[in-house]
Amino acid sequence: MGELIDALSTALKAGLGFQAIFFALLAIGINVQFGYTGLLQFGQIAFAMLGAFGIAVSVTQWGLPFWVGVLIGVVASIVLALLLGLPTLRLRADYLAIATIAAAEGLRLLFRSVGSTPVTGGTRGLAAFNRDFISLAPWETSKRYSILGTTWSGSELWVVLIGWLVVALSCLLIWLLMRAPWGRVVKSIREDEDAVRALGKNVYVYKMQALVLGGVFGAFAGMVYAVGTGSAIPDQYQNANTFLAYAALILGGAARVLGPVVGAMLLLFIIQFADTGLRTLINKGIIPEGLLTATDVAQIRFVLVGLGLILLMVFRPQGIFGDRREVMLDAR
Repeated sequence: MGELIDALSTALKAGLGFQAIFFALLAIGINVQFGYTGLLQFGQIAFAMLGAFGIAVSVTQWGLPFWVGVLIGVVASIVLALLLGLPTLRLRADYLAIATIAAAEGLRLLFRSVGSTPVTGGTRGLAAFNRDFISLAPWETSKRYSILGTTWSGSELWVVLIGWLVVALSCLLIWLLMRAPWGRVVKSIREDEDAVRALGKNVYVYKMQALVLGGVFGAFAGMVYAVGTGSAIPDQYQNANTFLAYAALILGGAARVLGPVVGAMLLLFIIQFADTGLRTLINKGIIPEGLLTATDVAQIRFVLVGLGLILLMVFRPQGIFGDRREVMLDAR
């Protein structure tokens, strides 16, 4: 029983921690682009990397204030969205998908290259750039705090508090936008782009706005992750994270304000609970080491999550909060 409580506590902390915030913000951005507008975008992690390195490079390499680094990260994400959208948004959906996934991997390789080492730190990345942010905490950051059976350091608690505040404000913004004329237009583009164009709307501009907005959310995700870990390393921002964000969106429900948030929390909870639970069963001998070893758990937990997603897509493809009609629409 004690092991089960410990596993639940660890999983709960994962579902509430900065990694859950990271995937929630990534998924919120994807929800704007794919869920509401129908843009098939597979390079969300590139925007997160720009947000993270916007802060890291500004503070450690250029000696700029932390908040200037935040602004630089946002501007960099907007520039990337424009560069990706200008040549692809007038074409079919698969062109945007290919361009974004290639750009994300290309940027990661560029940031970790030898030539970029003086600026980005190469494969070792950059660190010690979050001190100004942590120093703003109204409590002692070196102390440990117990909340809902989980234990947090003061600095972790500060990052999580601000991170969830950013998520809440992001959800409020999406809720307001989707009830405004702009939201009705982008949802109409997802359903029938030609009909919207026939009504005199500039479909290309609306698509670009959705791509930029989603990219900015991605940049904030990268900032939260970088501040939470205290480092910015290019290999932390691999394309697999984009697909995990899609998994969170599918789990919670596309084109729903709270879908990405609940999906991200559940995804991190399930992954961590599977990890801790499997290791406990192996240590107790319930699962023979000949069948599964502790070193295999890191891979097996994602297999279990994948099987769960397959069952979800079979029996409830719209996710927890989604509408089945949302997943029947073509990407543009």
